[in-house]
Amino acid sequence: MSKPQSLPSGPNTVPAPKALIGWRLLSLLYDAFPVVALWMLVSVAFTVVYSMSGHAARENIPPFSPWQWLLWLGCWLVTGLYATLSWRRGGQTLGMRPWRLHLCDADGRVPARNALWKRYAAATLSLLLGGLGFWWAWIDRDRLTWHDRLSGTRLIRVPKQR
Repeated sequence: MSKPQSLPSGPNTVPAPKALIGWRLLSLLYDAFPVVALWMLVSVAFTVVYSMSGHAARENIPPFSPWQWLLWLGCWLVTGLYATLSWRRGGQTLGMRPWRLHLCDADGRVPARNALWKRYAAATLSLLLGGLGFWWAWIDRDRLTWHDRLSGTRLIRVPKQR
């Protein structure tokens, strides 16, 4: 695997991000498809392990049980791996590509892994709060979301290549 490349820009030349709320939401919608597929794989694995641990094959995992919390944690982690590996490898998830959205740090470089996980965790919290951190971009002076601010990353729209 090749080393991730940065955007062709230097310090203080990264374009200021626009609010991009519509583009971000469309990107999330597109990313829901591969994420749901990953969740199905995690769920199948949990179902197999659960039924092998002495439970009846048709017995559901009880709500709010340790098994269910582990399942949700597994789904959250696999989604985080999908997002952070995509951002680290090419600055984009599958859902970001059609909209030409690109993730970089404040200097236009590939963000560090810990910054990407901070971004993912903060975006998760934002979504749990009804997307409040996303909507914040409408009033932020730099049009950044909470997860942009916390992680030191920027989501920019790359111009069309002719």
